[in-house]
Amino acid sequence: MSKKWLEEFLPDLEEFRKNLKAFDEGEVTVAQYKGMSGGFGSYAQRGGKCHMLRLRLPGGVLSKEHLRFIVNSCEKYQIDLVKLTTCQSVQLHNLKAEDLSQLIEEAWKEGMISRGGGGDFPRNVMASPLSGVRKGETFDVIPYAKAAGDYLMHFIKAVKFPRKLKCCFSNCEENEVHATFRDLGFVAKENHKFDVYGAGGLGNNPSLGILLAEDVEPEKILYYIKAMVNTFVTFGNYENRGRSRTRYLKETLGEDGLKKEYTKMLEKVIQEEELDLDIKELWAEGNSTKETQGSITHRRAIEQKQPGLYAVYYHPIAGEPSVESLKKILEAIEPMEAVELRVTPDSGVYIINLNGKEAEQMIELTKDGSENLFEESTCCVGASTCQVGLGDSPLLLKQCVERVRKEKFKNGVLPRICISGCPSSCAAHQVGTLGFRGAMKQTPEGPQKAFAIFVDGNQKRGKEYLAEAGQIIVAEKIPEFLVELGNIIAKENTTYKLWIENHRNELQELIDKYAK
Repeated sequence: MSKKWLEEFLPDLEEFRKNLKAFDEGEVTVAQYKGMSGGFGSYAQRGGKCHMLRLRLPGGVLSKEHLRFIVNSCEKYQIDLVKLTTCQSVQLHNLKAEDLSQLIEEAWKEGMISRGGGGDFPRNVMASPLSGVRKGETFDVIPYAKAAGDYLMHFIKAVKFPRKLKCCFSNCEENEVHATFRDLGFVAKENHKFDVYGAGGLGNNPSLGILLAEDVEPEKILYYIKAMVNTFVTFGNYENRGRSRTRYLKETLGEDGLKKEYTKMLEKVIQEEELDLDIKELWAEGNSTKETQGSITHRRAIEQKQPGLYAVYYHPIAGEPSVESLKKILEAIEPMEAVELRVTPDSGVYIINLNGKEAEQMIELTKDGSENLFEESTCCVGASTCQVGLGDSPLLLKQCVERVRKEKFKNGVLPRICISGCPSSCAAHQVGTLGFRGAMKQTPEGPQKAFAIFVDGNQKRGKEYLAEAGQIIVAEKIPEFLVELGNIIAKENTTYKLWIENHRNELQELIDKYAK
């Protein structure tokens, strides 16, 4: 993140400190404080005694220097909960009020700007996590994500948005960042151009995006971003927060009307502004010529398109790596050439540009993480921490992993699942193979914490499907539901992916059984 933003935003910290002090002393309400603190990337946690700080990482890129800062900060401020988010940022939790503003200032000076990390602002710009190293990708979109992230910072103090704006860049059909159903998504094509989608999103009233433009030259992307900014602030709903995201513009304007207005905004921006990117400057860093050494075959080791280099996937359970684990990773990669981390939308991390010998070392160092596809499941931070959460999603996921491990299922018998604590869909439960969303269920014993189930969601480009809420299962029954499902599939010596094609009725019968 450009150092110029430090000069731009640092004076704002004085106002933040005053509001933080007032909140800590009970002079302002939780809602009042939230309305201010979100713009600094921080929220009070449930109960109001501790705080969270969200650090922006454009494209999910986590350098050695930034990892070192995070590890050192955790030790300095005794931070015991680090969360890798599904928007490719890092959250530091359980912060004391007296430490928060100092940590924010230190993070900003390290280039980790949290400004606009929450609230009604442009959020962290996302990108396919293996961009630049993935075999079969269209082209590397990270430089464009970084440029977009830097550009969107201009609007934090200059423009009053109706609500948050999420932008992303995708380089493959996996569509991990949901480019075809974000507020604004750029999809890389084989001809080294972008298709642009907009007005999509998950959460309440989820919606796929619409194709706004085709074959956009990479150096022109900022015009398309500015056009969406102008469209959003012109037609967005400033009166009803529940309807103030870009996806509701399709209802007020109609899809054709939205595309027409967006095109008009785009033409005006192109006529009046100079926003072309300098492509040579974007690619000035060039590619590493790192020497290779050894080879490795492992489930978590992915061959990069650079011959002899690997990316190792590390997925801490619930996306919560221990500080000690992060410290070990940092110490190991410090002397390694060109190695960096990429936070993923699944709350995991890729350690990229490893040679075979280094990849073996990282596999060993990260064995405290997931052991199979199911354990790579995603969850939000949950109701024990989040002010608006209904269900404790990390607790449920950890209980499920603990219970399922006893069965020793083969990899793939159970799918990766997505657990969100509330309808906001922070864990993208609506596009999960199996998704769960926090709820309450009335039972003969009274209301109990529960989760609604979502089936057959899909994020892949060209196959997008937003699952709808099904029946509600009491939280404590879900681990056994998954175990019984796993046993059914294991008996047929297959995987969930293959089994479900001809057994949807059987799955529904199992859901009916546990939803009683």
